[in-house]
Amino acid sequence: MSLLILIPARMASTRLPGKPLADIAGRPMIAHVAARAAESGLGRVVVATDTAAVAEAVRADGFEAVMTRADHPSGSDRIFEALRAVDPKGSVETVVNVQGDLPTIDPAAIRAVLRPFADPAVDIATLGVEIEREEEKASPNVVKIVGSPVAAQRLRALYFTRATAPWGEGPLYHHVGLYAYRRSALSRFVALPPSPLEQRERLEQLRALEAGMRIDAEIIRTVPLGVDTPEDLERARALLNHR
Repeated sequence: MSLLILIPARMASTRLPGKPLADIAGRPMIAHVAARAAESGLGRVVVATDTAAVAEAVRADGFEAVMTRADHPSGSDRIFEALRAVDPKGSVETVVNVQGDLPTIDPAAIRAVLRPFADPAVDIATLGVEIEREEEKASPNVVKIVGSPVAAQRLRALYFTRATAPWGEGPLYHHVGLYAYRRSALSRFVALPPSPLEQRERLEQLRALEAGMRIDAEIIRTVPLGVDTPEDLERARALLNHR
């Protein structure tokens, strides 16, 4: 299986401006993400960015970068442009999309996202974690996976929501926004217009479900630290300064 890891990185964060270049233990955050992706051992790693300074920082740290347009509506569109730029002949079969704000992600979690592809019916694979904190169950900032178990640590996703769902006794699952796409699925996905439920929930993955695509989620143990605020950045610095 020919595989490419793509890491979208934008400077235009409203809560933490310039975060790809934020210093963590002497390296820009985006370099830490690229290093974790490389440590997964899955294959080639490329950062897709619309900012020359990000590309320069990535290359200075020994990783690949490709420039993309600045007007992409989503990270999926950005990685599709990057895929066509770095693999114009179409030899890559599988694309892993690692978010550029996960500097402490466990490389094992990146590998785990590929497990659902053991089933050839799966178009897109992602990750989930069982929610343990009560306040997260009701938080609209925690996206939940509503899914049907298909294996001991795997759900077939039926819906994604910011609401508390499903109702009743049983576990709730926090969606981790790390994806693997079969190339054909990514190509189909970015060609689709935004869907009604996607726009209502503000969750891009609902576009795929509304189009009849299959998404399976591998359940892992912990949610990776996403850096969205200055407080998150300090937590990441505390963790990585002691590596």
